[in-house]
Amino acid sequence: MAKKKLINRTWQPEFECMDRKSLARLQLERLQSVAAYCYQRVSHYRKQMDAAGVKPDDIRKLEDVRKLPFTSKADLRDNYPFGLFAVPKKEVVRVHSSSGTTGNPTVVGYTRKDLETWSDLCARFITSAGVTDEDTAQIAFGYGLFTGGFGLHYGMERVGARVIPASSGNTRRQIKIMQDFGTTALVCTPSYALYIGDTIREIGLTPEELDLNIGLFGAEPWSEQMRVKVEAGLDIHATDNYGLSEVIGPGFSGECYRKDGMHVQEDHFLAELVDPETLEPVDPDSDRPAELVITTLTKEAFPMLRYRTRDLTRLITEPCSCGRTTMRMAKLSGRTDDMLIIRGMNIFPSQVESVLLEADHVEPHYLIVVDRVNSMDRLEIQVEVSETLFHDEMRRLREHHLTLQRAIESTLGLSVELKLVEPRTLPRSEGKAKRVIDKRDI
Repeated sequence: MAKKKLINRTWQPEFECMDRKSLARLQLERLQSVAAYCYQRVSHYRKQMDAAGVKPDDIRKLEDVRKLPFTSKADLRDNYPFGLFAVPKKEVVRVHSSSGTTGNPTVVGYTRKDLETWSDLCARFITSAGVTDEDTAQIAFGYGLFTGGFGLHYGMERVGARVIPASSGNTRRQIKIMQDFGTTALVCTPSYALYIGDTIREIGLTPEELDLNIGLFGAEPWSEQMRVKVEAGLDIHATDNYGLSEVIGPGFSGECYRKDGMHVQEDHFLAELVDPETLEPVDPDSDRPAELVITTLTKEAFPMLRYRTRDLTRLITEPCSCGRTTMRMAKLSGRTDDMLIIRGMNIFPSQVESVLLEADHVEPHYLIVVDRVNSMDRLEIQVEVSETLFHDEMRRLREHHLTLQRAIESTLGLSVELKLVEPRTLPRSEGKAKRVIDKRDI
């Protein structure tokens, strides 16, 4: 059927189209407020600021944010579970959490006002992508401690769209829901969108037979080349959005229908770029990617001061043709740590290593191979086992294989292909061991 034409709309034009001088004044007011708020309410921030010799009153201009100490994921784990919360637990109405690596998971919380803010931030980029109250949105993200599904769900409801909380998986059922319920907007990872497109053709349908018109994809990095494939595979307009649980979830930035960078919600977040090695500031107009650092300006339950995202990107300050005045964020170009994003899940090699080191008959040599097969990410883990086990009877080897695979999948929260190999099979290195081979072309 004919796809509807996208119309340029804004959800909160008074903020999305605010003149830059007024926006800077608002950011400074909120930065001063959140610095004082964190100093008074969170002992970790007070200790960090005292150690750095900085007080809230020292924040007199936006550039003074650089006087504040950085916050890292390690700080979140060290203060597990509620050490960085700024309100009493009775005021926290929602808790989300990441999977742990070798240590504690990261835990974040929301007050009722935080949830209202989150819904509006998602409503902004949902509206800018072209979704209206005439749309039916199918959420094919997993629900649970992962923030993606909930953020988009409440944002869609905020703009008045009909929401189908389909959750992830069971692709043929997803397609049937699209057919029967007239889904017009799809929310999932871009790699899953590709897989849905492939499956549509496998069962003898064409995208033109569906009502799909808009896709809002996130939770993993993807390239412009992949956008072309997704749009062709589903006959839709595909937009990108970015967020992370530590600062709110999806809602930090998102593309408008022009698809020329993700608009940063600058009235709620202060974005910086720093050199990941020196931590010195990098000019937003620089052509080279740098590490994104985020300060939340309005979060109540879980404020973040200068959070190091480890994501590499560029910031675009020139105005967008859509009329919004906020700076835009380019697609991610990499990370400064060893985290992998697989099917929307954050995975660290250290998670795999922690399981292997506790297992019997396993050598401390392993290799993680990530590939994309039929548009879906596949995670294979190769691990050396002891000579004794490898040459033992087949039944015992199978039992050990199954036990180890279950332990890894329980830790990672997703399925893996485990391959047990003979000792001295995997390559060795005289320097830092190469633990990951990523074959995906994203």
